[in-house]
Order: sequence, then structure tokens, then C-alpha cells
Amino acid sequence: MNVSRTTERQGPTAQTEGHNDKGRLRGNPVWTLVVVGLGIAMVGLDATVVVIANPYIAHSLHSSLSDLQWVANAYLLALAVLLIPMGKVGDRFGRRLLFLIGVTGFALTSLAVGKVGSIGGVIAFRALLGVFGAMLMPSTLALVRGAFPRERLNLAVGIWGGAAAVSVAAGPVVAGLLVQHASWEWCFFINLPIGLITLVLGLFMLAESRGWHRARSFDYRGLVLVGGGLFCLVFGLVKADGWGWGHAKTIGFLAGGLVLLVAFGLAELRTSVPLVPMRLFRSWRMTFGSLVVMLIFFSLFGVLFFVTLYLINVHGYDPVQAGVRVLPLSGTFMLACPLGGLLNDKFGPRVAIPCGMLLVSAALAGLWWLEPSSSYLQIWVPFVVLGVGIGPVIVSASQAIVASAPIADAGVAGGLQSTSLQIGGVLGTSILGSVLTTRVGDTLIAKLTGSGVPATIASQFGHAQQLVAQGVAPQVKGAPAALQSAIDAGCKASFMSGFHSAIVVAAAVSFVGIFVGLLVRDRPGDVDPELDDPPAV
Repeated sequence: MNVSRTTERQGPTAQTEGHNDKGRLRGNPVWTLVVVGLGIAMVGLDATVVVIANPYIAHSLHSSLSDLQWVANAYLLALAVLLIPMGKVGDRFGRRLLFLIGVTGFALTSLAVGKVGSIGGVIAFRALLGVFGAMLMPSTLALVRGAFPRERLNLAVGIWGGAAAVSVAAGPVVAGLLVQHASWEWCFFINLPIGLITLVLGLFMLAESRGWHRARSFDYRGLVLVGGGLFCLVFGLVKADGWGWGHAKTIGFLAGGLVLLVAFGLAELRTSVPLVPMRLFRSWRMTFGSLVVMLIFFSLFGVLFFVTLYLINVHGYDPVQAGVRVLPLSGTFMLACPLGGLLNDKFGPRVAIPCGMLLVSAALAGLWWLEPSSSYLQIWVPFVVLGVGIGPVIVSASQAIVASAPIADAGVAGGLQSTSLQIGGVLGTSILGSVLTTRVGDTLIAKLTGSGVPATIASQFGHAQQLVAQGVAPQVKGAPAALQSAIDAGCKASFMSGFHSAIVVAAAVSFVGIFVGLLVRDRPGDVDPELDDPPAV
């Protein structure tokens, strides 16, 4: 029996870690990290350029706040549903193959987003971007996991996080330049040259990597259950803002999603080769690391979405000015990711995650004091603190997830990490968007009258809730300058009231993450021994 287990264990090791020959380009750890980093940078750049481009997409294509949320959420929905299945597909058929398909599809679909010319088409192709992103993202961590020995994995994951952070740092400035000097469409066209470089390098530099179970049957029942469950859950969250959180449709989708996910878990326990091995969740580092990723991206995605609207629509910055003003956040995040890897390596996640989450909570509390007339000093200081806090949290939680899984399940582990990230983003944009929009609806008339707008005129602005929730004040044709000024002031005050409410919720969620981080087991650089062997046949 021992001989059988040893023989099986050597099989996947030879296929995933045996190609780390520094004398060759293909499979070399450094070159693997370079190619993977370019793929991650393409996805990260797409996320941040959309944040800057959103107000211009809305103006060009006559979009509502709900449309803008769908531009983000259609992408996140497809990602959330497909990340885990695609991680498993990569484990079975080849992570390199799936990565290269994802890179190619992502670049070509980005071209389609910029060319389609309608908000419905943008949303549809953003969903398709999510499909190719789901092929790409789990494979990145899996390829890093297979290329690096365990003692160097913390630093490698830190650099992986740094690559994402570089794209986040560059995204706002690049988007601002492209929007201001070309058009918002070029925010997507830029993925073409990045994708081409990544594809060419990947064809020559990446070694194929698979899991030990590649020759066995595929768990299609699990795929249907987890895909259906995540779709219902995320779709219900996305639509809750429009339907209402107590609406029968919202409750039905959320309840249906939970039922399907429970059925998925039960089915996986009875499957010989499951889509997601339930034994992975015997590791508390895996479970609570995933929850930490979800919480941090709840705050980051939601806040970044509305802070950008504040900078452009409320403060009146042009795209380049707005992009530059986001740099303190993205720049410190870029530096904090590799340092977070070193911090996690030295002290473990129980120190790195709670300390980072505490900084995030403090930074969000600082943003609560923003007003339409606030100086930039009141923005960049919280941004710096936010970036410093996010880096260690993301790296430590991601390392906890990936290092808790055996190499054979590295793609699934990468899928779990990315799924947690995307669900957190959907929750952040949906829940915080709902909080902001509801608060705007509750305060708009009062804020208008408080700014000097006559009550008879203020009462006619109830239909403008969605527009004001973007930080935009309706322009009344023929209105005297004094009246238009009062309308502008009242709408901005109402937006800020909603913004403050959303910030309070985001800060509270981050504060909860401090205590969740304390539950992530302190075993830096280690994999649970009982998870490291494939089951004997």
C-alpha cells in the first residue's frame, strides 16, 4: 500500500515541479513568474481602467448607474461562476494550455468591448471577458505553485501580488491618458498588445502542468451544481439593488443558490474524483483564507467604484487628474504586496492579516470625512494607509489558500482564491451600491430644499435618483444660475450622504476581517501533510 501511494505521489511531482531547471527557459521559475505576471497585469489593468472609464461610458452610451454596475458585475458574475470549474479543467487538461487560451480570448474580447457601440453589447462582452478571465486566473497561481519550491513560495506569491498591484497602479493613469487623448474604447484596446506579448512568451517559456487525476472522469454533476449555485447566488446579489432585498425574486435566487451549493457539497463527498475535493476544507487556513480574500475585496471593489465617481463627478477632476490621485492607493499597494510576502514569511498570517485589516478599517474611516469641498490631503492620506493595509492581507490570504492544497489540486485552490475575490467584489459593488442609492433616495429632496431649492421644484427630482447616485446633478434648461447652483449643491450633498453610509458598511466589514484573520492557522510555507498525497487507488 505504501509503495502504491509513493508511486502515485511521484507522478504528479514529476509533471508539476520536475521542470524547474534553471538552465532552461521553458519551466524556469523566474520566467514562469514573468509570464504569469503579465497575464495577471492584463486582468488587473482591465479592472482599474474600467473604474476610470465608467463615467465616460455612461456619457457616451447614455447609461444609468445600474448599467455601470452591470459593466462591472457581468464580468464578476462570469468569473465567480466559472473560476472553480476552470481551475479543475486546468488541473486535468493542462494549466499552461488553459492559461494561453484565456490570454488569447481576453485580448480579442477586449477589442470587441471597444467596438460594439452599445451599453448592452459592452455588458455582454464584459461577461465574455469574465469567461476568459476564469480560464486565465486560476492557472496563474497554479503555475506559480508548481514552478517554485515551498520554501520560496511566499516570496513568489508576493511578487505575483506585486504584478497585480503594478497593473492597478498603472491602470488609473493609463486610463486617464487614453480617455482624455483618445477615447474610453482604448481602455480596452490596450489589452491587445499585452495579450500578444504574453501569448508569445507563454508559448516558449511555460511548461505544461497537470494534476495527478487528469486521466480520470470529469465531475460534470459537480460542475452543474456549483455553476448553477454560484450563478443564482451572484445574480441575486447583483439584481437585489433593483428588485429590493426583500423581493421574492431576490430571496428566491439567493435561497436557490445556497440550496444548490449545499447539494454540491454533499455530492462531492460521494464522488470518487470530485470537482472540489472537500478534504481541502479540513485546512482552516484554506477556509478562513478564502473568507479573508472575500472581505478585503468587498471593501476594495466597492469603495474604489464610488471614490472614482466622487473624484470625477463631484470634485470635477478630468480623467488624468483622477487617475493620478488614485496613485497613492495603487502605488503603495504595489510596494506592499512583496513586503507582505516577507512579513507573512517571518510572522505568519495571524500577524499580517489582522494588522492589514486594521489599517484598511482605519483608512476607510478616514474617507468618511470627505465632503465635496474636501482638499486632496483628506484623500491621499487614507489612500496610502489603505494601500499599505491591503498588500499584506491579499498576499498572506492567497498564500494560505494555495499552500494549503497539494500540487495536484493547485488549480482548484487558485480557483477558490479567485472565486472568493470575485464574490467579494460582487458583494461590495452590489451591497454598497444599494446602500448608496437607497440613501440618496431617502435624502435627495431634503438636501435640495436645504440648499435653497424651492420645495415645489425639489419634489420633481425624485426620478433623478440614479443620476445623483453617480454624483451627477441634473441640468435644468433655462434655470437661473442661482437655482442651478443650489441644485448642484443639493445633489452633491445627497450623493455624499450615500457615500458616507457605504463607507461605514465597508469599514465595518473590514473590521470583522481582523478577527477572521486571527483564525488563519500560523503555518507559513507549509502544506497539511494529509493533503499532500493523492488518494490511493
